[in-house]
Amino acid sequence: MHRFKLSKCFSFTTSRDWLYRYSFGNAGLRSIRTDLGEGTVMHCWMPKFQNESRPNLLLVHGFGANAMWQYAEHLRHFTARFNVYVPDLVFFGESYTTRSDRGESFQAQSVMRMMEAHGVLRMSLVGISYGGFVGYSMAAQFPDKMEKLILCCAGVCLEEKDLEEGFFNVSDLDEALSILLPQTPEKLRALMGFSFVKPGARHVGESAEIVVIKNAGHAVNIEKPKEFIKHLKSFLFDSDSSPPSPTPTHRALPLHCYWS
Repeated sequence: MHRFKLSKCFSFTTSRDWLYRYSFGNAGLRSIRTDLGEGTVMHCWMPKFQNESRPNLLLVHGFGANAMWQYAEHLRHFTARFNVYVPDLVFFGESYTTRSDRGESFQAQSVMRMMEAHGVLRMSLVGISYGGFVGYSMAAQFPDKMEKLILCCAGVCLEEKDLEEGFFNVSDLDEALSILLPQTPEKLRALMGFSFVKPGARHVGESAEIVVIKNAGHAVNIEKPKEFIKHLKSFLFDSDSSPPSPTPTHRALPLHCYWS
């Protein structure tokens, strides 16, 4: 009886969510909702006080409840040097829309509109998994807004030949969804099988760098947090991480890719 009563009044996810909110607030961030119009509202954790002498860093989450669950452990490494922004993508956390668009292009446009609404015109971006696809779309649509781009475990360069060679061997979208959102132990095992791959050697461009973190699955930010942070710092913490220029120059976008 006592165990039943405890389970009725205690929620692991609710308590964890509360702790993450506390840690985000303690890191100097505040929770802000921005109405973009046309039925779209974006929620984002933003600096309580923006320091114009610092560069801006946008952390974009992958699939999950909300952004806090993926970046709470990493904030302390960046808030002293960057104005850090951590949005909930549309359909996640507290962000939503009444529009029918579900593509990463719309996600990218929504995030950029939110950043512009708060006066952020230049930024570096870290995108994990699905967040990497959104970040890649942002860089493609708004190249002059980007300083540096880091994509983690995001197959943005996936080609048809990769599918033909069995990289993600599914017959149709319904089968893919049944694996990505597993409802049976068999589908969960299939998902885990896709989580461990041998990365290709293709680069996106001359300014790109690929880093492989060994002995980790898809959630490399959680499984290997020290290595993950070490590589992020090595790429972000250099002389190029200077305050954003009011007149951005056209140049190749520095790109950092992670595979695990």
